[in-house]
Amino acid sequence: MGMSYTNPDPEPERTTGLEPGGGVPPGETPPAESSMPGAGPLETHNPTKGWGKGPLTAILGLVLLVAAGFLAYALALIF
Repeated sequence: MGMSYTNPDPEPERTTGLEPGGGVPPGETPPAESSMPGAGPLETHNPTKGWGKGPLTAILGLVLLVAAGFLAYALALIF
């Protein structure tokens, strides 16, 4: 019993949409599918206003505290 190989594409030169070398010209491929726009639950609470006032104030206070510490350290080295 001999195994024989059968080419799955026996006539590549006659396959529609192929360029020489096996490339596909623009317009021959179907458009890409959209991912899944309706796959998840409907989100009704999605804030779009950016940072809240509380976290922004806390970060700003921490930055000012660190800057004051560096300034105090620099002044201590000078005097």
